[in-house]
Amino acid sequence: MNTPLATWNDRPAKAAILDFVERCTADSSVVPVDQRVAVFDNDGTLWCEKPMPIQLDFILRRLVAMVEEDPGLRSKEPWRAAYERDYAWLASVLHDHYAGDDSNLASLAAGVLAAHADISVERFEELAAEFLHTARHPTLNRSYLQCAYAPMVELLGYLREHGFVTYIASGGGRDFMRPVSEELYGVPRDGVIGSAVALEYSANESGGTITRRATADYLDDGPEKPIRIWDRAGRRPLLAAGNSNGDIEMLDFTQHSDKPYLRLLVLHDDPDREFDYTSGSERALKRAQEKGWTVVSVKDDWKTVF
Repeated sequence: MNTPLATWNDRPAKAAILDFVERCTADSSVVPVDQRVAVFDNDGTLWCEKPMPIQLDFILRRLVAMVEEDPGLRSKEPWRAAYERDYAWLASVLHDHYAGDDSNLASLAAGVLAAHADISVERFEELAAEFLHTARHPTLNRSYLQCAYAPMVELLGYLREHGFVTYIASGGGRDFMRPVSEELYGVPRDGVIGSAVALEYSANESGGTITRRATADYLDDGPEKPIRIWDRAGRRPLLAAGNSNGDIEMLDFTQHSDKPYLRLLVLHDDPDREFDYTSGSERALKRAQEKGWTVVSVKDDWKTVF
């Protein structure tokens, strides 16, 4: 018989998960199968997000190529930062965003949106899939597809074995994650909720083309996450897992008066096997303490990381 959550150490976090699933499934009248919904952030929750989010690496490579095509972009952000490998500037924009300061976010967003504008959704997916299957993490000496967290992948599978539908609800790009979501996490394409650009359809003799525009549709972060979860799943989740300030509202939304619920917050505190940081999660950690969320220590709760 398989041991449930074998990649987790026998500590309070694992016990909380097992107890939650038992309470949800022991009596189907308490939580019918069609109400078993779990949602997971991606960056820093399901796969590694340091020294930069994986999608940011994908975008920066395109921005460098754009500078080489048009040197005039070199003096503009974020093309300058990408070309000069000024990762400190890029990191500061993300840090400031999670701290509530978006003064430089518009500049970064403009580059992000322009990087893959005016191409078809199929072509974008081809580029994303090629990158994710070939690029390597800059410091961990492994491919990006080997940067998913084994304990979280195991948790996804364990929940599905007990009748849960699992969704990804990420601030990252929906269409960037879709090519590998099934392969990495067992989450089908329609289970991926994420940020999106505006799309435009044009008719042609080949059945029409959907093209990416250099305009944001929505950023799936903060208070937008519960909205997008409801829009896609039509349910308030019973379990949510995140790791940053941008996940607070999603975890808050996972609360019921008449059903079991569980909120997991991943704490990155293992510099030997992964990274040690709390930047961008300060408010979430405080909220976890105030509300009794289950904090998952990478160092103490996971037998293995990747």
